[in-house]
Amino acid sequence: MKLTKFLSLVAAIAFAASPALSANRDIYPDPSQAKTDLAAALKTAAATHRRVIIDFGGNWCGDCHVLDIYFHNAENRPILESNYVLVHVNVGQYDANLDLAERYEIPLSKGVPALVVLSDKGKLLYSQKSGEFEKMGRMQSNSVTSFLVQWKPTKPGCSVTMVTC
Repeated sequence: MKLTKFLSLVAAIAFAASPALSANRDIYPDPSQAKTDLAAALKTAAATHRRVIIDFGGNWCGDCHVLDIYFHNAENRPILESNYVLVHVNVGQYDANLDLAERYEIPLSKGVPALVVLSDKGKLLYSQKSGEFEKMGRMQSNSVTSFLVQWKPTKPGCSVTMVTC
């Protein structure tokens, strides 16, 4: 009985995700755009007092597509859009943008997707060093929600524990 429920859940997730995957096949732009996109994101973040999330990955990566689906679902999209500027950095076949991965302390040998959080001024606040989201396809959307809530900027006068600020 449990196996049947599990298989039904897996089938439902695969069915729901398949249109989104085909519609968003190219999440990661050409690797040559990374530095330009990052500079634009930092400028936007500074002007809007949001943080920057750098998402290292590739269009070939199924777990990267799942992460993007989770970023943009009904629960996470408002948190993402009000607190972050998202930049997708294409690592090619682990042969592109290696300098950016190194600069932001991302060990690509641990897999992708791998995330970095920068302050609105470009200061490195967090980088995933242990492949935390590398198996995103086996994770739930609430793991992304927890990540977004944990790293969102706190507003003046708010405590870290006040999620509604």
